[in-house]
Amino acid sequence: MSIKKKLGLGIASAALGMSLVGGGTFAYFNDTEVNNSSFAAGTLDINVKGNDTDNAIINVSNIKPGDTMTRNFKLNNTGSLNVSRVLLTSEYTQTGVDGNADFGDHIKVQFIDNKDKKTRVVHETTLKALSTSNVTDRDVLGWFLGGEEDGLRAGTSDDLQVKFEFVDNKQDQNAFQGASLQLEWTFEAQQTRGESR
Repeated sequence: MSIKKKLGLGIASAALGMSLVGGGTFAYFNDTEVNNSSFAAGTLDINVKGNDTDNAIINVSNIKPGDTMTRNFKLNNTGSLNVSRVLLTSEYTQTGVDGNADFGDHIKVQFIDNKDKKTRVVHETTLKALSTSNVTDRDVLGWFLGGEEDGLRAGTSDDLQVKFEFVDNKQDQNAFQGASLQLEWTFEAQQTRGESR
């Protein structure tokens, strides 16, 4: 490339640069304001307090067909959000049962509402049926409170009662002699519906 072309290219580049700098500078009024906002999520936190010394809802031994066991427990909402539903998942394992018998099929469970000195069964099932029930049939608050929208408010608790019965079916139940059943209940809190804030 000749010196003239190099010099011409350099001058053209410089002119282009000056036009960009000159064309980009102009005067105007300006005002800015910064606004800081925040979002903080609430918490869902429930716990279950049984009356037994180890906080279990029930620990019982040496039972026989026909025995009933009534227990109270407390459902606490220690979170900052209201709870609309508490879903109960029930699982159990059995040991020492002879044959194909299912101990859970012989344990009846009644959830009892005991308000104003009036007792009524709000839900009745067996441990076996409860362990296989559909999600719509496992709403503990729905059983007791009729499905109120804000069933368990933040910072409150409900006293609940459950009755277990080793059903005496008037038949041979020797398959359960010496057997045991380990029960695990999981309570899952669900939030109330979203709202305009």
